[in-house]
Amino acid sequence: MADRSTDGFSGSKAAEIVGITYRQLDYWARTDLVRPSLEDAKGSGSRRRYSYRDLLELKVIKSLLDAGIKLESVREVFTYLQENLGEDVITANLVIQGNQAVLVRDGGELIDLVRKGQGVLNVLALANVVTDVDARIVELRPDGDSAKVTRLASNH
Repeated sequence: MADRSTDGFSGSKAAEIVGITYRQLDYWARTDLVRPSLEDAKGSGSRRRYSYRDLLELKVIKSLLDAGIKLESVREVFTYLQENLGEDVITANLVIQGNQAVLVRDGGELIDLVRKGQGVLNVLALANVVTDVDARIVELRPDGDSAKVTRLASNH
């Protein structure tokens, strides 16, 4: 199991864990993309301390960049996630393809994060279709023969 130290992680350790350079980490902190939540730099010689959650956020950003999304768009994506998901940002599910990042919300709603939070479509859970149709058949069947519906459903 990973060491999720409550003392946090130094900047160099955070960069190593996430797979970025210290220079990237420093730039992201100075430009407010992700600031260390445990201890921020307070001038020359001071040290940043990153929390485990900070590492997760940094890794999300790195993954978006690795997928080919430009840093400017990554900033917008991450700002949208923080504003709309708050503490849940690291539990979000993202679909990344090419330079697109789509947030999968509860209920199957997809939000295009690169295009300013526009909804793109809804995901249809096919298991729900089967359940809904079966329930409606039972509801409308005058003799209430749910066993026949179960047999029909198991044949498909």
